[in-house]
Parts: sequence; C-alpha cells; structure tokens
Amino acid sequence: MKFKVAENIETLVPYPPGKPLEELEREYGISGSIKLASNENSLGPSPKSVAAISKALFNLHRYPDGSCYYLGKALAEKIGVSPEQLVFGNGSNEIIELLVSTFLQPGEEVITSHPTFLVYHKMVQAAGGVNRVVPLRQFTVGAPAADGDAYPLGLCHDLDGILGELSAKSRIIFLDNPNNPTGTVFEKKEFDHFLARVPEDVIVVLDEAYVDFVDPAIRIDARDYLNSKTPVVALRTFSKAYGLAGLRVGYGFMPAEIAGYIHRVRQPFNVNSLAQIGALAALEDDDHYRKTLDLARDGIAWLSREINQLGCRAFASQTNFFLVDLGFDGKQVYEKMLGKGVIIRPMNAYGYPHKIRITVGLPEENERLVKSLAATLDELRNG
Repeated sequence: MKFKVAENIETLVPYPPGKPLEELEREYGISGSIKLASNENSLGPSPKSVAAISKALFNLHRYPDGSCYYLGKALAEKIGVSPEQLVFGNGSNEIIELLVSTFLQPGEEVITSHPTFLVYHKMVQAAGGVNRVVPLRQFTVGAPAADGDAYPLGLCHDLDGILGELSAKSRIIFLDNPNNPTGTVFEKKEFDHFLARVPEDVIVVLDEAYVDFVDPAIRIDARDYLNSKTPVVALRTFSKAYGLAGLRVGYGFMPAEIAGYIHRVRQPFNVNSLAQIGALAALEDDDHYRKTLDLARDGIAWLSREINQLGCRAFASQTNFFLVDLGFDGKQVYEKMLGKGVIIRPMNAYGYPHKIRITVGLPEENERLVKSLAATLDELRNG
C-alpha cells in the first residue's frame, strides 16, 4: 500500500491502557482477580445511577440530547456556574482533545509536565503542535527515615519552570492538579503567583479529575478564576469519585466564550444517553459520594503503612491512588503480580522504572494486594 501518513502521526505512540481483568483471567486461566491499576472507584457506580440507567434501556433507539440540557442544568446548580460555562465530553479526555483542536494550530506550543497524564502530549502531537515539557520538581515532606534518607519524597509541578518555557507560540498550559501519577497538588497561593505571570492569550487548563479527593483545606476553587484575565478552564470527570468510568462522561467549566468556540468543534451527540442519565443520578447520591471519599482516605493511610513495612516507600497522595518506590523494576513486579491475580500499574512508561502506582480498593482487596506484593518482593529478593 502507498498511502502516506503525516510524520507527527507516524511517530505517535499509542496510549498504554491498564490491563482489563477479563484479559488477565483469559491469559492466565485464573478467576477472582482484582484490579488496582486504573484509579477506578472500587465501590462501583451509584445504585441510583444503575436504577436510572436500567429504566432508560428501552429508549436506546433515540439519539441523545446533544446539549446535555438536564445534566447541565443540575450540574450548574450543584457547582455554582452557569450552563453556558459548561462543556460535556466523552470523558474529560475528549475535552482535552477539543481544547487542542479548537485553540492550537500546527507549529504552536503547549506546555505540560513530565510525568503527567499522557493524553496531553499525544493530543498535541496528533494536532501537529509542539510539546514543551517541564520535569516535575522534587521536594521532601515528613521526617527522615530510619536510614537517614529524606522520606517521603514528593514530586509536583514546577510552576516556575513552566513560566520559563513560555514563548510567543504558547497557546495552552495543561496542569493536572492533583497530578497523575504522583497524586500531589499545588495550592492557591502558588497558583495565583503563577497565573499572574501567564500572558492573557494563553489558556491555563486545570485538570481536576481527582479534585474530589483533595483535602478541602488546600483545594483550589477553580470557579474563582472564571473571570480572570488569563483564561482558566477546569476539567472534571464522573469516572473517579462517581464511579462511572465505563460510561465515559466528563465536563469542563470555563468562560462562556471559550465554551462557545468548543461547541463549534465538538460532535453533536458526543455524550450518550445512558451516560447523561447515569451522571445525573450520581449527582443526587451524596451518600455514595461520601463513602467513596472515606474509602480512599482510609485506604491510602492503611496501605501506605503496610507497604512501608515491606521496605518500600509510599508517596503521600491527595487522590485515590499513590506511587510506591519498590527498589525493583516495576515491570517485573507487575508481571509477577499478574500471576497472583492482582493488577497494578508499572510506571516504566512514565519514566519511573522502579515505581508502581496503586489504586485504593475495597478493604479485602487492599489486604490481598499487600500479601501478594510481600510474596512477590520475597521472591525477587531471594533470587
């Protein structure tokens, strides 16, 4: 075949999704596996969402509401914005893509961090843009460990470094806050200092996929920046705290003018009917939402203590996941854990070959993970 592929697509590496449970059990011939790799909600979806979706199944022959009217109205009231400031997407991933396709021309630049959510880099490259990447900065929190090393380490966005990358070609800055995969956040004072120095023709995107899990005392309220001179867009999702990852529904709130331009680009039925119905019901289930947050906070605390006792180093996190420094190749640990029916996330693709990322599970899943990790580390240490 003689078709031609653009160079930016030819060199684009596909996003590496987490291994599905079904694939693991098919490959290894096992059952009863657990997945603590993709930052999903281990409680599952809200029962109210399941009930609402079940009632809607007989209407699947109808096209969705292209405006997400009822979901938009309820969400706007809940978070305190206007419906005109909302854009819904097939997951917040789609809104990332829409921002890039709407506001970036080939050769123009987007500034991101490393490591960060890999989709930013891929969308920019696919659009013919230029990625300017700033490494996360390292900091120390807590007391020294018994061996004298600073512990635990944290990795967060280098906002000053990002400012240093700004140029006349800069169009968008993506900041996942909390960061994926480190789980760290920057606070309001830092962000205010940063935003005051960003030119008014650059869009600053706060990706808040995990904002629900952040300690309210240090959480940035993105609504405060809807009228700032430098435009700010906040992205959120129903995949994490609301447990609807399989439905793919996310949203952004932003200045209405920016939303208006994105609506010119997005597909007319980009959020399916069941996603809209499930998300609307999830918004009303405060009990399930609170249980999700409690599960994550309690699980992080327990898992961190247990994993540190195995001779590893758990990083502090403001999300439902956390990094672990193993002292071994993360891919090797990942593969051995698969044989035990436990899926974790190796960080080799993020440039952290000795680290893994673990999602908080149900208490019994957390216990199984710790036992499996302990057995795996013993096998590796004993050759």
